[in-house]
Amino acid sequence: MEIELKQYVALVQKKLWFIASLVLLASVAAGFVSYYVVTPRYEASSKLIVNKSIETQGRDDINFDSLRTNAMLVKTYKEIIQTPAILDQVVVKYPELGLTAKDLLDMIRVSSTIDTQVMTISITSLSYEKAAKTVNAVSEVFKSTIPSIMKVDNVVILNEAKPDESVKPVSPNVKINVAIVFVISFMLALGFVFLQDYLDDSIKSERDIELFLGLPTLATISMVRPDELIGKTAAKSTRMVGDTVYANANQ
Repeated sequence: MEIELKQYVALVQKKLWFIASLVLLASVAAGFVSYYVVTPRYEASSKLIVNKSIETQGRDDINFDSLRTNAMLVKTYKEIIQTPAILDQVVVKYPELGLTAKDLLDMIRVSSTIDTQVMTISITSLSYEKAAKTVNAVSEVFKSTIPSIMKVDNVVILNEAKPDESVKPVSPNVKINVAIVFVISFMLALGFVFLQDYLDDSIKSERDIELFLGLPTLATISMVRPDELIGKTAAKSTRMVGDTVYANANQ
C-alpha cells in the first residue's frame, strides 16, 4: 500500500504541470464567463406579518393557540400569493411593469421561518428598480385582496423595498463559481491522469515485468548521463606506472 501511494504521489508530481494548467485555465474561464458573459440579476424583497384580525385587536385574547393558528395561516398565504387571484390583479393594476402573470410566477419566491408569522416575498429581475417596484406591487395587492378571500383582515406590511437603493446583484457569484470550477477541474484532472496511467500498459520498471509478464528480472541496465560518459572516457585516457599517474596527450 505504501509503495502504491508513493507511485501515485510520483505520478501526480510528474503530471503536475498538466493538472495546474487545466485547473488554471478552467478557473480563469469560469471567472471570465461569470463576470463578463452572464447577465447579473438583482433581488428585492418585502416582509409581511400575519397578525390577529382587526375585529379582535381590542380584545385581550392573544394566546399560544392564536399565534399557532396565525403561523399555520402563513403556509396558506404563501400559496395564495402565487395564484392567479393575486398575480392577475398585479398585472391589471400595474401595467407599467410590463409583466404577465407567468412572468411574475417565474420571478416570485415566498419564504417564511418555521413557527413565525412573518413572510418574505422576493422578486428577482435584471433591474433592481424593477424588482423593488414589482415586489411592492405584489405586497400591496395581496394585502388588499386577502380580506375578500379569507374574510379576515390580518396582513400587515412590515417593510417595502426601496427602488432607488443601490444593491449588488445576487447572481452570478464570481467567487463561488470560480471555487466550484476549481475543485471540479482539479478532480477531473486527477482522474484523467490516473486513468491514463491505468490504461498505459508499457513496461516502466522491473516491478512491471514481474507484475505483467510474470518473469524474474535477471539484470538491469542503468541510465547513463552524458556527463558520466565524458568522465569515464577521461578516466580511460590515464594510466598508472608505479606510483605515478601519466596522462596521454596529443600535442
